[in-house]
Amino acid sequence: MPDTQFQRPEIIRPPSEWRSYFLPLTSGCSNNTCTFCRYYGSKLRIRDVDDVKREVGALAFFVRGGGYLPGTPEEVYAIGRGWDGKRIFLQDGDALVYPFPKLTEVLEHVGLKLPFVQRIGAYATAQDILRKSPAELAELKRLKLGILYLGVESGDDEVLRNTAKGATSQQMIEAGRRVKEAGILLSVTVLLGLGGVPGSERHAGETAKVLTEIDPDYAGALTLTLVPGTPLFDECQRGAFVPVSPFESIRELADILAKSELTNCFFSSMHASNYLSIRAKLPEERNHTIAEINHVLAQGDPSQLRAEFLRGL
Repeated sequence: MPDTQFQRPEIIRPPSEWRSYFLPLTSGCSNNTCTFCRYYGSKLRIRDVDDVKREVGALAFFVRGGGYLPGTPEEVYAIGRGWDGKRIFLQDGDALVYPFPKLTEVLEHVGLKLPFVQRIGAYATAQDILRKSPAELAELKRLKLGILYLGVESGDDEVLRNTAKGATSQQMIEAGRRVKEAGILLSVTVLLGLGGVPGSERHAGETAKVLTEIDPDYAGALTLTLVPGTPLFDECQRGAFVPVSPFESIRELADILAKSELTNCFFSSMHASNYLSIRAKLPEERNHTIAEINHVLAQGDPSQLRAEFLRGL
């Protein structure tokens, strides 16, 4: 049921969505058990569809003539002032969990009120995607859902189990393929260091295998940042989880690039959590990028890495 006490969530978005309008459909995440995630233990809240449509209408009124409608939250105008007018990003942690009939109703309303919008994007879990039929995904594509962001995190089933990700590597592959078959762009994220020191090599190798099987349009590497209050942080505090070093995380990055076979993918580690930032068009720039990473590893100079105090979620 819609939550009458729905509160607008903090903006958490992919780096590429920085000029988008952030339209909340949910807050929290349906898969709130991931032991490493800031959404751990969060309550999923579903926003009333009429409330969403009122916001879309207020945004349309604002961008067309600069007018303000009574009762509209100031956030609508604050975000609207910096909006590029082209893209909308649906919040929150997995907006694709929003009930399908209501999701189509929202997207149809966006098309009516903001016909100039070119692309709509959202985070999605593998479970969200697999609950949608190919026909439903095709319908969302028709309504301008143009990109989904899937957190694969690891291709190692043991790591996925230990971190309570809620999906197997095979389910990640099936979900990714279903998105691509619908003609929706797919951006996946992997999490360097998630296997800890003992599982580092296997985590990188199995993750490369899953990336190869999915063959996404975009792939981004983040580096594990332990969040106070999460089970993985507690495991680390008592010595049950041994985190990799900055250079070990970079070695995982090199291994993933070396062992994955991607046919047309833009790969990056530009996120603020990473110690080393790379951008590469794969497969064309793979060897050159691996050589750059290996040069940094051979130097072993911490000054070449992002300082710890500059890293962020």
